[in-house]
Amino acid sequence: MASKEVTSTDEFVKGLWRDNPVFVQVLGMCPALAVSNTAMNALAMGLATTFVLLMSGLSVSLLRGFIPREARIVCYICIIATFVTSVDYLIMALSLELHRALGAFIALIVVNCLILGRAEAFASKNKPGRALLDGLGMGVGFTVALLFIGVVREILGSGSIFGFAVFPDSFQTWTVMVLPSGGFFAMALWLLIVNRIKKKEAETEKAEATA
Repeated sequence: MASKEVTSTDEFVKGLWRDNPVFVQVLGMCPALAVSNTAMNALAMGLATTFVLLMSGLSVSLLRGFIPREARIVCYICIIATFVTSVDYLIMALSLELHRALGAFIALIVVNCLILGRAEAFASKNKPGRALLDGLGMGVGFTVALLFIGVVREILGSGSIFGFAVFPDSFQTWTVMVLPSGGFFAMALWLLIVNRIKKKEAETEKAEATA
C-alpha cells in the first residue's frame, strides 16, 4: 500500500496531538514540572520555547549545507544559545517579576532535548518552510501542554487562574500543587487522560479497519 503523503498541515498538527512533546514524547520535563506552578509561568515558558524552536529550526535549515557534519551538535547549540539569550533579555525587559519566577529555567532552554532533537532530526534534513511548520507545531504543542499542567496546579494550589480567583475564600487550597511535587501529580493526571483518549482512538481505528 502506498504511504500517505505528508502535507504542510500534518507537519504542524503532529506536534499538537500525535507527537506532542510533553504528553506523548515526554520531553522537556524539567520546565514542564518546575515552572508550571502557575498558568502565567507556564504560558511564558511555552512561548519562549516556541520562539527558540522556530528561530533555531529556521537557522539550522538555512545553514544545513554549510555546517560540517562533525561539528553539527556544537553548531546547533551555539545557534540555540543565541536565541535563548535573546528571549532571556526580552523577558527581563518586559517583566522582572516574570523573569525572576522563571529563573534559571530560561537559560536551560539551551539544553532542552526537544529543541536540539528537532534541529538534529528534522530541521537539518528539511527545507526552511517545513522546519518552521515543525517548530511551530512542536512549540504550540509544548505550550498547550505546559498551560494545561499550569492551570490545574494554579486552580487547585491557589484557587485562581492567571491570578484571578475562581473559588470563594472558603476554598481550601492544595498547597502541594504549587510545590515541585505538584507538577508530578498534574503531569500524571494529564498523561492518564491522553493515554485513555489515544487508546480509544486506536480501538476505533482497529474496529474500522476490520469492519
